[in-house]
Amino acid sequence: MATVLPFLVIIIAFWFLLIRPQQKKQRQVREMQSALAAGDEVMLTSGIFGTVEAIADDHVLVNVADGVTLKVVRAAIGQVTPKESPLEDAAESEAVADDPTEDESVAGAPAAGEPDAQSAAETPEETPEETLERLNKQGENR
Repeated sequence: MATVLPFLVIIIAFWFLLIRPQQKKQRQVREMQSALAAGDEVMLTSGIFGTVEAIADDHVLVNVADGVTLKVVRAAIGQVTPKESPLEDAAESEAVADDPTEDESVAGAPAAGEPDAQSAAETPEETPEETLERLNKQGENR
């Protein structure tokens, strides 16, 4: 009996840590797939988004674009996506635009990749011949 006890503990641990959570997740997915209704916005397991048009026993018709309807098995439905209203989309875009944590450059300093206005004003423009000569000198120095 004492030699069997560690094996029983390991089997019980596997059951609670691996098998039981997986069975629970599979049950939730089956319930979600059986509760589908026409008009639900879904994401297929392949990552394609669409709207459920019709439901049969073993397959679902999903509209993915104007005039494009896919016939897929119920198991291909990965999740039902929440419907977002235009008001929520507008509120999100305003929140991002007004977010003070966005990457802002220091006041008065040029942004990355922009020439400094003072240094550009102080250095005269090069002619094409002068640019060619400068580049040739740089190539010789290497």
